[in-house]
Amino acid sequence: MKFLLFLHRNQMQVERNQSAGFIFVFLGFSEFPTLQVPLFLVFLTIYTACVLENLGLILIIKMNPKLHTPMYFFLSHLSFIDFCYSTVIAPKLLDFMITEDRSMSFKGCIVQFFFGCTCVITQTFMLAVMAYDRFVAVCNPLLYTVTMSRKLCAILVAGSYAWAGICSSTLTYFLLVLSYCGSGVVNHFCCEYSAILSAACSDSSLSQLACLLICTFNEACSLLIIIISYTVIFVTVIKIPTKGAFKKALSTCASHLTAICFCHGIILLLYCVLKSRSSLLLVKVATVFYSMVVPMLNPIIYSLRNKEVKESISKLTRLRILSHSL
Repeated sequence: MKFLLFLHRNQMQVERNQSAGFIFVFLGFSEFPTLQVPLFLVFLTIYTACVLENLGLILIIKMNPKLHTPMYFFLSHLSFIDFCYSTVIAPKLLDFMITEDRSMSFKGCIVQFFFGCTCVITQTFMLAVMAYDRFVAVCNPLLYTVTMSRKLCAILVAGSYAWAGICSSTLTYFLLVLSYCGSGVVNHFCCEYSAILSAACSDSSLSQLACLLICTFNEACSLLIIIISYTVIFVTVIKIPTKGAFKKALSTCASHLTAICFCHGIILLLYCVLKSRSSLLLVKVATVFYSMVVPMLNPIIYSLRNKEVKESISKLTRLRILSHSL
């Protein structure tokens, strides 16, 4: 019995060693060879804008004391997550577009998955936290600064990061225990969970179940917080007799609602609708939109309808013009 157990452990170790040297080869958008350069330029432009916008918004919030409020504290972290997620995905995608070598080591792929997954889960719960913040601001404005204390804000943000790290570590573990073989060719451009599982040669049913449970739980919890928060906001606003109360509440929440629609809409599209082989191209397009376009749009969404941010941007622009003129 001990001998059989030893053989089993030895076999598992050999499989892990083989997986460690496994190479993934990503097809990317190779089905459009004539569009590689135009797509590269488009993706490079989007990624550059994403980096500049998100880092710029973080800088603006940090420099302007008027923006040192819970809402902008959460917004700065959302921008940081968007920057991190696009940086995890975009550079390798751009590299695949202009080089013939579209391979990635097993370790590199696992690292990309872990950080990408952490960013996605953190983003969904950060949006839920921001929904709770809007709920307090609209439904209990007089006690807003007391309720949303610095300590609570820090706990909510730290909790989002910590929970995302736990979930990502769990999913990564279920990928690491599998053995990988074959050509390693993956019809994708990044290390998404199902893309990695497609190269596994051992039974991946437990890994798929773990992914389903974690994704369903996270999506349900974050959406539940958002739905409850905005339902209470709607009921509260309807009861207010003051004219323009609904319009004021809408202007307060519109940017956040738009960001929620983009984020959760694409997540539900990817994991609930686009599952067949015929939709692989749409999966890649949706992933590009989620990892690059949405992070680029979020700062614009929050800035266009935000008076304080627009004033800060115009003030910084005027100061820069004056410094150049001097």
